[in-house]
Amino acid sequence: MAGTGPAPKDPSRRARRNKDLQPQTILRFERAEAPELPDFRINAGEDGLVEFVWPERTCEWWETWKASPQAEHFSSTDWEFLLDTALIHAKVWSGDASAAPELRLRVAKFGATMEDRARLRMQFAQADQADAGQGSSGGPAARERYAKIRMIRPDQPGTAEPGG
Repeated sequence: MAGTGPAPKDPSRRARRNKDLQPQTILRFERAEAPELPDFRINAGEDGLVEFVWPERTCEWWETWKASPQAEHFSSTDWEFLLDTALIHAKVWSGDASAAPELRLRVAKFGATMEDRARLRMQFAQADQADAGQGSSGGPAARERYAKIRMIRPDQPGTAEPGG
């Protein structure tokens, strides 16, 4: 089953400058706190209602998402979508592998894997710092590493002649 493809390219980086047919809507971001996995009952047919028990693995998965760096950017609708996704996760971990493709597609929307994050153009802050030369090879570290290197000119006394 195919995914949704790459995210749209930033208009300023496009080769052609065709105007978008639909104007972009700018929304005010409001960060939402992660909800807990809810307690609820499911209809068990003629026997009545049965309490739903979350698989332990789904509870661990939920805690992982709550602590993830991506969670800092989740709004209330993101958490609602992820909560629905938790039900699919519970279904898979309860033995119904037919729900696995839907689970894969849903977690990809949140940047679950390195490939998903690359497609969504997500980057961890440490990678941003390294790319900007803020890591160990940038600025002061480079000056210290190369401080003892001196240029040798062949016309200076005490230096060997080339080829001799």
